[in-house]
Amino acid sequence: MSSYRIAVNVEWTSKCNALCPMCPRDLIANPMLMKEQTWRKTLERLIPQDVFRAVIAGYGEPTTHTKFFEFVDDMRGHPIRFDMVSNGHQLDAERIRHLDGAIDLLLISFSSIDPDVYNVVHANLDQARVMENIQTAQKLFKQTRLAISLTPMPECLPSLPDTIAWLRAQGVETLTMSPTLYNRGGNLKEHELATGKLRQLIQQHRLRSQEFDFVPSVQDIFQQWFSNRFKCVPRNIDVFIASSGDYLYCYNDIAHKHPIGNVADMSIREVLARREGMPLIPELCNGCNMLGRYDPKELVKAGISYARAKLKAA
Repeated sequence: MSSYRIAVNVEWTSKCNALCPMCPRDLIANPMLMKEQTWRKTLERLIPQDVFRAVIAGYGEPTTHTKFFEFVDDMRGHPIRFDMVSNGHQLDAERIRHLDGAIDLLLISFSSIDPDVYNVVHANLDQARVMENIQTAQKLFKQTRLAISLTPMPECLPSLPDTIAWLRAQGVETLTMSPTLYNRGGNLKEHELATGKLRQLIQQHRLRSQEFDFVPSVQDIFQQWFSNRFKCVPRNIDVFIASSGDYLYCYNDIAHKHPIGNVADMSIREVLARREGMPLIPELCNGCNMLGRYDPKELVKAGISYARAKLKAA
């Protein structure tokens, strides 16, 4: 099997303090916290030969983990780059200071400056508190970079220019958006948006396309493509480690029903080999708008855009 590298999505917890309508977390039967032993074994599995980036995210809110401070300390000095995704609600000054330098990038999900829109999309969270935490992170971070993930839901787009203006006024320049509204395995069919429209918005507002964050290099993305029978780029470039320590077939397995091994007894390279020998899972794949999302033409287009972005940043 080719030795291309991947990103790893690590779920410290499948519990969350938000009730976002686009996230079908009710499919998770037994939300749990990752145990210390499982986390430390996960760290052993994250080796540079296989992994270029580990994102602390999953289907829960990592800042709510009871061992948050200890888990953050465990990342310091590790050879893999760590990032974190958060809804920002629990990111007080103490947590922000503790994260600084332990992770490369903190990505806060933020839907809209319009409180009515925010309260619908990021239900159960306090918008004013999140906005204050964004300002605090921008002020306190010395080593970690702050980025904002803008939600590509249709109801967020009318207020997008005002949202971007507020964020840039706070000094936040790394603003990202996905060029595809991921339908979570068919759960958001009524909210489908054309990728072309989202790409247009990304270019118009000078945002960063999130698909680039999962590309270690142009060479790696093409090695991933040619090394996998199923040309599902999102599946092939990422491995999901659930809070139980199970490797899931793909991020689309929201219910955590299709484990293909556990960090206790399998390496990431072994998991990639096992997954490549498995067929597509109809329950996960039939309703997913990411399967077949990148045909060769789209892959080349994304590769060219990635190369241009790298040259521009150099």
